[in-house]
Amino acid sequence: MNPHKDQGKEQSTMQTQDITRRAFHGLLAAAGVSAFLPRLGAAKALSAFVHPGILHTSADLERMRRGVLNNLAPIAQGFAKLREHPLSQIDKADRPFSSEIGRNPSVNSAAFDQDANAAYQCALIAAVTGDESYAKVAYGIVAGWSDSLHIVSGADAVLMAGLGPFKFVNAAEILRATGYLNPVQVEACRQMLRRAILPALIDFAPFANGNWDTAAIKTMMAIAVFCDDQVLFERAVLYYLYGDGDGRLDHYIYESGQCQESGRDQQHTQLGLAHMTDACEIAWHQGIDLYGALDNRLLKGFEYTAAYNLGDAVVFCPDLDRTGKYRHLVISPRGALRPIYEQVLAHYHGRQGLPAPAVERAVQMLRPEGAGPGADQTGFGTLLYAGARSEQSGVLALAPPVALRAEASKASIELRWPAVKEAHSYSVERARHDGRFRKLQTKTTERQFRDSSVEVGKQYCYRVTAHRYTLSSAPSRIARIFTGLPAPWKEMRIGNPSVPGSVNYDGSVLTLRSAGLGVLQPADEAYCIYAASPHDRLQARFLPQVASQSAVFGMMHREDASPKASCIALLLSPDAGDIERHGWRLRMLARSEERILQTIATYPLSDPIVQYGRLMRPVWFRLEIRKLNIQASFSRDGNTWILVGEAPIARHGLFALVSSSGLAEVDTEVRFDSILLTSAD
Repeated sequence: MNPHKDQGKEQSTMQTQDITRRAFHGLLAAAGVSAFLPRLGAAKALSAFVHPGILHTSADLERMRRGVLNNLAPIAQGFAKLREHPLSQIDKADRPFSSEIGRNPSVNSAAFDQDANAAYQCALIAAVTGDESYAKVAYGIVAGWSDSLHIVSGADAVLMAGLGPFKFVNAAEILRATGYLNPVQVEACRQMLRRAILPALIDFAPFANGNWDTAAIKTMMAIAVFCDDQVLFERAVLYYLYGDGDGRLDHYIYESGQCQESGRDQQHTQLGLAHMTDACEIAWHQGIDLYGALDNRLLKGFEYTAAYNLGDAVVFCPDLDRTGKYRHLVISPRGALRPIYEQVLAHYHGRQGLPAPAVERAVQMLRPEGAGPGADQTGFGTLLYAGARSEQSGVLALAPPVALRAEASKASIELRWPAVKEAHSYSVERARHDGRFRKLQTKTTERQFRDSSVEVGKQYCYRVTAHRYTLSSAPSRIARIFTGLPAPWKEMRIGNPSVPGSVNYDGSVLTLRSAGLGVLQPADEAYCIYAASPHDRLQARFLPQVASQSAVFGMMHREDASPKASCIALLLSPDAGDIERHGWRLRMLARSEERILQTIATYPLSDPIVQYGRLMRPVWFRLEIRKLNIQASFSRDGNTWILVGEAPIARHGLFALVSSSGLAEVDTEVRFDSILLTSAD
């Protein structure tokens, strides 16, 4: 936001950087994918992915082969469950492939999910037994859908893309590793995953219960591995650890082990946990330990849920989710155990030697695990995971740290990153104006670092390297962050929301975290950034999505910082009505010096910005002073502007970007970029 002269105007900008690794066929750029992608100038991957390396490595497949060949219990019994399943048969009837799949309304959804199950199960049988007839069935399915599928549709498109496609891409990974998928067909599969599946997943599902998010996370990670896309992989890991939706690790599983969906029903709770375990397994195979995040928080969720469904008493605390839609006062009734427990037992008890008594009881009750319903979860955990033990040391290389997270205050910058498998220590480097990195911390065993030697309003770049004895990894991707905000911007809390707000700016994306009951109330409760000197125009782009479905955000011109100041605002807020599909509209509002509220104009937003009542695409805001009036406009593309309304203005005041969750108890994140502040000479 450095001021500079441009055609007679003084401007302050927050520049947008292109940090996508690929164009994602244009659609993802239009969807504002920059919100969670890590910052990096170079596009190349930091290191090669392990293949096969989604749910199964070569060592995993070999363990299954030995168990089946030698009729070892319980692996042999688990294999029998797989082989007898109806979708594991080589006489499966062929069906035509389609260009579209969708859910709510259903479009070829059952056909695709059944095919995805069959492809995965037959590919796995072929890998374990060497029987090519199963590989041919799996190949036909993978090739057929890769060549035909172009779009995932419907109100539940995230689930459609997050469930069956997870098994589909695992099937493709197995077929490639075992030599049954040639390079031409591998590329066709990659292209289909990018054009059809990824657009439905790219912004996750922060508007929904957590199992939607967790399905998107694991499938995005699987696609990233199959497509060798490090940027996409980090996007999924960042959301798992730091996203704003219900599927983030500590939003889904609380410290006690209670889960976000524990008050909803036990089947969805177990499903959300199963997705998270799959994500952790993928990361583990790529050298990153998400299982251990937050002191083994995932294990706490499994232990709580298994114990409760086995009849034990648990402590339940009433809760409200991140969307503000789902409040649970009591725990839901006990339900049947889903076949999801072998995997988590294999890691925490088998690999790590940690006690997991409730999970172990669940495994004993279910063993051998069979399939789950539909394509909801992987199933067959006894075959896949029984007998897994801690891998031998002696790796030839360490994975580079991923998902480096930087959060700033005015006095310091806090860095965090997940553990790298077998890393004994980490070093932290920082760069400033000249772009050269210098060591700040050498060989720390912690996975976090606080840099207190920073200046207010400056940008800093960081990277982290993992070490094991004399081995060192490649450095992590670069994390960029400002301390506070560049001049002339300042931040402030308006009113007295119960949850404090904050702001982070990485040089491209501005993130406002705020709670509060709203903006343009009789008295405001919100968080904002503002510029105090006189200006003529403020323009910015909102990046989807937002978790709170009661959020109110946008921009305003206000007299001062007091909560009842006179102001004119252009705000995006939810419509009244059905909480699941209430829609969103732009409102131009004014509050006079006499504290009288007035709606000047409203503009309901439609497709493609709002789909199924959800904010799905970016929208540009603009407030502009022209003589004695202020005009409010919006744009779908940043080029063509639509006037929302106009109102008289008495004097220049503060231009501000403002956000409020609309909830007293829960904060939410709203992200902006392309911020432009212009003042006349």
